[in-house]
Amino acid sequence: MKEPENQLNESIFPKGDLASADYFIGKAWVKMLVPNDPVLHTAVGNVVFEAKARNNWHTHPGGQILIVTQGTGYYQEVSKPIQLIKEGDVVNIQPEIKHWHGASPDGEFTHIAISTNTEKGIVDWLEPVTDEQYNSFK
Repeated sequence: MKEPENQLNESIFPKGDLASADYFIGKAWVKMLVPNDPVLHTAVGNVVFEAKARNNWHTHPGGQILIVTQGTGYYQEVSKPIQLIKEGDVVNIQPEIKHWHGASPDGEFTHIAISTNTEKGIVDWLEPVTDEQYNSFK
């Protein structure tokens, strides 16, 4: 039996709350799946970006893992070219690496963000990613 077209691209998690414009360009929604756990030292969130939306440059004192679950997005570490990431990709981000991630211009992008070793801190937000930086994907 064929599923209705509108159900094929729905996430299994709700979109969550609108992310702060202080740290995101464009609209993004965050649904915390596991709030920061003081025993496991891990926080897990589902993040949905509208087309062209992205977060600011930032670091994670304890590192981060991204698991792409829908769409096509961009990931960039400072001084490196933008990488195209897509459904099924996993990005391991080492502690204190300055980076950003977000949707490509083509449509919505969703990933699960796992903050690890949160006893060291969760995130340090930095400056916005400029349109020139975002549009430098080759």
